Amino acid sequence: QVQLVESGGGLVQSGGSLRLSCAVSGSRFSRYAMGWYRQAPGKQRELVAAIPSVGNTNYADSVKGRFTISKDNVKNTVYLQMNSLKPEDTAVYYCNAVEVAAGMRHEYWGQGTQVTVSS
Repeated sequence: QVQLVESGGGLVQSGGSLRLSCAVSGSRFSRYAMGWYRQAPGKQRELVAAIPSVGNTNYADSVKGRFTISKDNVKNTVYLQMNSLKPEDTAVYYCNAVEVAAGMRHEYWGQGTQVTVSS
């Protein structure tokens, strides 16, 4: 079973920065499309940023220019650098991995890490 373990969340003041990390178990990391999602209280989970196994990254409009997703295929880790944080970025952030192989879609989630931005 693939495991995703997030870290790096916490409390930060508005305008501050945090870097989230997601370590992925197993040997197939380079094949995964990776994403960061977030869910604020009372709201639906939304995609924040994604990085495919090959290709370009994409971002939610609300974080463009402030957040950067990247990955290290040697460390099996995906990162989310968050700058210029705003109170509306407060949410639980989840790491997601998707692989499509042999016509089957496999999806995995981390347990989430809380990010709180104070005004």
